[in-house]
Amino acid sequence: MESINTEKLILASKSPRRKELLEQIGIKIDIFPSDIDEESILIKNPEDYVKNLSRLKAENIALVFPDAWVIGADTIVVVQDEILGKPQSKAHAMEMLDKLNNCEHSVFTGFCVTHDKKHVLINKSVETKVYFKCLSDEEINWYVDTKESFDKAGAYAIQGIGAFLVKRICGSYSNVVGLPVCEVVETLINLNIIQFKDLRYHGSH
Repeated sequence: MESINTEKLILASKSPRRKELLEQIGIKIDIFPSDIDEESILIKNPEDYVKNLSRLKAENIALVFPDAWVIGADTIVVVQDEILGKPQSKAHAMEMLDKLNNCEHSVFTGFCVTHDKKHVLINKSVETKVYFKCLSDEEINWYVDTKESFDKAGAYAIQGIGAFLVKRICGSYSNVVGLPVCEVVETLINLNIIQFKDLRYHGSH
């Protein structure tokens, strides 16, 4: 697929899911993960949390590549006002899934698009409501044993085996995967970073 970028784009994340979401629509992207310490963010409000962290990630890499556009992103799961990050152990993953069992939770993703030399910074957040089915202890234990829980906010991956946990969602699916593609692409279009060219053949009839 032909690239739809008009300028260089860097993703300040090592997430293969975010990279794939952008590349599948034709955006060419380079990967340079940020080394921001996520544990140092003490903000309680989930929207402010993901917006702040995505901005810090983007700014961190923009300083290294001042001539490029940089996208930073951060995703969290929130249940009953508690922010769930990535599980640190099997027991921690099981504890998280038990909290999500048979109830509604929110997935927030913050994203930031910035360019250091052009002094441009756009910072937004998107929320998706997710409803889990009623899970047995055996189902939770089996899922955690697949190892998919690790390195995933809330200890599950909706795009993977974890799809069986989810009864329904309200909002952006890609947001739950890790990047609200609709909103990110809209931002990139407004900044004229990407353009959808007419690639159809214009031959004589």
